[in-house]
Amino acid sequence: MKIYEIGTGYTPIPAQMGAATEIVVEELTRFFLKIGEDATIIDIKAQNRPKTDLPICEVGVPKIFTKTDVSLGIMHKLKRVVYSLKLTQKLKDILKNTKEQVVLHFHNQYNLFFFLKLTPKKLLKNVKIAYTVHSYIWGGEWGIIENTVRKRYFQEIFCVKNADYVLVLNDITTDHFVNRLGVDKNKIYKIQNGVNAEKYSPLPQEKVDNFKEKENLKNAKIILQVGSVCERKNQLGTVKMLTEFFKDNPDVVYLYSGGIVDNEYQNAITKYAKENDIEAQVKYLGELAPGEELNRYYNMASCCVFTSNLESFGLVIIESIAAGTPVIVGSNLMFALDGGYSIYNSQKEFVTLVEEAINKNKVEQNISQFAQKFSWDKVAQNHSGIFSKWEN
Repeated sequence: MKIYEIGTGYTPIPAQMGAATEIVVEELTRFFLKIGEDATIIDIKAQNRPKTDLPICEVGVPKIFTKTDVSLGIMHKLKRVVYSLKLTQKLKDILKNTKEQVVLHFHNQYNLFFFLKLTPKKLLKNVKIAYTVHSYIWGGEWGIIENTVRKRYFQEIFCVKNADYVLVLNDITTDHFVNRLGVDKNKIYKIQNGVNAEKYSPLPQEKVDNFKEKENLKNAKIILQVGSVCERKNQLGTVKMLTEFFKDNPDVVYLYSGGIVDNEYQNAITKYAKENDIEAQVKYLGELAPGEELNRYYNMASCCVFTSNLESFGLVIIESIAAGTPVIVGSNLMFALDGGYSIYNSQKEFVTLVEEAINKNKVEQNISQFAQKFSWDKVAQNHSGIFSKWEN
């Protein structure tokens, strides 16, 4: 069995920015190979791809589409279409020249939609299609999301209905697919993402202190939020909930990082902080590279907060926990990790949990047990077990 992990075309793999889906493709492929599976990444061609030992088959696109559009504007959408068309041709060429059983594992609705629409069924004789649903929208209540998914996610609905295996990150997505869209529940599998404990782990306190001093944060108590800067991620909501707390605790600093999807939203955060005299305590870090740099900030933080309005799964949550940093999550998010983080139901509870986190030393957690539970090795084995079923 040959497994092809399909990059979305958003940014080259290995990702040098916060791109959760690309990180999933990278780690899943790495650990497929580790457990003995034959796996290759199909990804957008990159002139300056970071050095990697992973097998990558490149898909060329016009130079104008090689740049990553963090703002997710019109060029981003055009790039999705162009890459998907080029990807389809690449995959058709591969399938024409192979006789072995193949699993094509897609992670983006554009990619799979165009592939299914443009590929003759005769080429799919020895092929199984797997599709992982990363879209955050399915994490919401049906009454709230129905109109949006019907209008804007028709491609994903088509993908889910036509894939052989549908992989989801939370139970509510399964409920929507089965009970609202009539998808066969027997082809849906919940497999949550993993964390690479070699990249995200506690650092010696001396190193952490040196890092803080280097960043002029020596005596600061740090609250960290990682994610694209936009209304859905709710950084402004975080700042508003903590405004009075900042004023009462001048040594507390809120650091947030991620690509700016909405410039107006970023400006609103800056404006609010300035108007409320807390701008010295609200700092934007820009993009943090996954791995060493991001782990450094997890370790410097007293706590990591996750106040998003809607999510499918929080990769940064398990990364932060693996790094030994407490996480505070809103009760509105409908996924579960069986512990490892604190949940708030109101602003008062949120502030209380933050205060508790920054005013005590990090409690030693059983991080090794947590990392093992969410290891990419285990995630890869779970995928392999599903993909292998059709061989029997």
